[in-house]
Amino acid sequence: MEWSELYPQLYILPVKRSVIYPSMANTIQVSKELGYHLYEKSSKNDNFILAFTSKDDDTPDEGWSPDDLYEVGILAKIDFIDEKGSYVELKVRNLHRIKRLNWEQEDNLYSCSFEVHNDINDLDEEGQSVYMASIKAISADILGMLDGMDHLDQRIQEQTELGTLLHYVSQHLNLSRKEKQQILEMRSLKARTLHVLDEMVRHKESIKLQVELADRVSEQASKIHRENLLKEQMRAIQEELGDKGDGKSYDERIEKAHLPEHALKRAREEIRKLNSTSPGSPDAHIIQNYLDLILTLSWETPEPVDFELDRARAILDEDHFGLEKVKKRIIQHLAVMKRKKDKMGSILLLVGPPGVGKTSLGKSIAKALSRPFVRVSLGGVKDESEIRGHRRTYVGALPGRIIEGMKKAGASNPVFVLDEIDKLAQSYNGDPASALLEVLDPEQNDTFSDHFLEITYDLSKVFFIATANNLSSIPGPLLDRMELIQLSGYTDLEKESIAEKHLIKSVWTEHGLRDDEIDLPESVLKEIIQKYTREAGVRDLKRKLEGLSRYALEKILSHEEGTPFKVTVDHLPKALGREVYIPNVSGLNNPAGVVTGLAWTPVGGDILFIEANASLGKGGMTITGQLGDVMKESAQIALSVARSGPLAESMNLYLDKNIHLHVPNGSVPKDGPSAGIAMFSAFVSLFLNKKVDPKLAMTGEVTLSGRVLPIGGVKEKLIAAHRSGIQRIILPAKNKKDLKDLPSEVLNALKISFAENTKDVLKIVFGIENNGVELPLFMRGDDYPKRSDIV
Repeated sequence: MEWSELYPQLYILPVKRSVIYPSMANTIQVSKELGYHLYEKSSKNDNFILAFTSKDDDTPDEGWSPDDLYEVGILAKIDFIDEKGSYVELKVRNLHRIKRLNWEQEDNLYSCSFEVHNDINDLDEEGQSVYMASIKAISADILGMLDGMDHLDQRIQEQTELGTLLHYVSQHLNLSRKEKQQILEMRSLKARTLHVLDEMVRHKESIKLQVELADRVSEQASKIHRENLLKEQMRAIQEELGDKGDGKSYDERIEKAHLPEHALKRAREEIRKLNSTSPGSPDAHIIQNYLDLILTLSWETPEPVDFELDRARAILDEDHFGLEKVKKRIIQHLAVMKRKKDKMGSILLLVGPPGVGKTSLGKSIAKALSRPFVRVSLGGVKDESEIRGHRRTYVGALPGRIIEGMKKAGASNPVFVLDEIDKLAQSYNGDPASALLEVLDPEQNDTFSDHFLEITYDLSKVFFIATANNLSSIPGPLLDRMELIQLSGYTDLEKESIAEKHLIKSVWTEHGLRDDEIDLPESVLKEIIQKYTREAGVRDLKRKLEGLSRYALEKILSHEEGTPFKVTVDHLPKALGREVYIPNVSGLNNPAGVVTGLAWTPVGGDILFIEANASLGKGGMTITGQLGDVMKESAQIALSVARSGPLAESMNLYLDKNIHLHVPNGSVPKDGPSAGIAMFSAFVSLFLNKKVDPKLAMTGEVTLSGRVLPIGGVKEKLIAAHRSGIQRIILPAKNKKDLKDLPSEVLNALKISFAENTKDVLKIVFGIENNGVELPLFMRGDDYPKRSDIV
């Protein structure tokens, strides 16, 4: 039986800073929380886990996802866990190379399905024997030049299988993590053998050169200066390259760098310090790093590029479907830059749900302006020095992320994206949001000061674009320095167009599928959008298409299906699992006291059900569903208004009853005043024992005097209502102007009524006039606007 059949789903262990290989044993350090949690959870799978190397050293023990790890890893077994102070060590035995398939999150861990990737044995026994002899011979030569490596040479000479020998040697080669991962992913035994042999030969020549240089230096160095051996080796290398000294080398580079006066003066001061500093001193290394930074940064003012607005508009249209209002706003911004050529920098803030294209808009703007593109993620940054850098007096000092980004850009006018600016945090190390005030202030950023750089740097020519999901967490002074552009979620029709024009072709190409090998009908794509995704953006839709492409590729390569493989609705449960969402909530037979409301969330709009019930008691009210203070106050106001309106006599029959108000999905925090009229309607529905049309949803803040106040997030809320099958909407009267932003397919599908006060709500929802008289059906809620009245 296959491993993947014995253990269909195993937990994932992230491995930092190293790559592990099959047929080996390793000790992996992780945090206590992750280690003990993983050890406990994996016990039900006989302590078998899947180990994947992280792509980045900054991957945290918490908050990571499988996208931060390589897809090819190791099936391993945890033999022992050992606590070591602030962390634990996991002793693991590595069994087989595997590839990750579908993954899912459970608590703070991830698990995934997998398939074993055994070696492709494309060498006969004679070829394997010859290659093994060559590897062992080169290993002996390398280890013979190094002291204290007899035990390692013995282990290598004892290996009897070529695959195991390659893994053992690769683990000890001086290669980058990416290069070692590349070796792990090679299934062809012949290709991997040739690759490792090339690296060993290169490694052998490098060590040989180092030994020769060490011998030259050791003959000249005295016993007093042996501690400076590493620096002397560097000097010997420089002599071999024709470099006659650090100070002179920097002098020549400075003359060619065209530094401004203040930077030139500081660079020459540092060169004088370097020339008077002992080569073995730690200060010499710090000064060299500082000079390298100054000389790498771009100090010259670039000539403005006279870009064409038509070309910029074409690039935005090509890269992004929809977002017409956003693209129009960006084109207007670029038009000002084109006319006023001295205004080379700008500061925009793109706010919207995840996956709607905020960062990619920055890339498109950079392409349109022919400027370098730089992106820095600020999510979780809580140290001011991450923005301003560390002072050089500290060990391991580094410049801040802004200067590092400018260094990477290699120009003084890049398009610089500050991602997740709303995720900044505060700590005892300072407030990074305050440090950004200088960066994003057009009146100050021409003299930005980084603690490491210690001289001012001009950021006024940089086009800054910040992105955020939620405005409420951005400090007011920082928000005031940026120009706000709101991005809303996509409708199902827009998602369908984005998938057809951008996502499908991109996903097929990433997975090696040709257009003539797979056929995805429009009806199946609609099924995926409606039943497997419910998001404002298209990120989850792309993941579903990736899962579908893996499924199709497996069927094609295993000859279970011919080409083109036509995807049907019946394939979706096998490729993507069960349906995640029910796309239509209309038609539910809700009892009296249940009303559908509309909510805004940082990831788009949503609908919520508000339920009211009564029981014997003393007239109190219980509120459940993890509601915030504002929403609890709205409930109290709604109850007071319901009991004091034209139907007070009917309402007051419930004065001796306990009222219970509940908003389901209680694990999700909810707050805001916009559920006021929905709560009011729920109480009236309960008191009159009248059901509310389940196809009707409403949003609006209610005051104690019964007025209905306008709310925000209208577009997101109505898109969510349309997506969920709602047919009728009640909005505050003052929100009528917001309907201009709605896509035509949403506006034409919804019947929208407007309410100025709770009397209007009673008329629309229950057909009740001010005096409590019930109206005929044809007079109820007929305030539906035509699109010609809005646009």
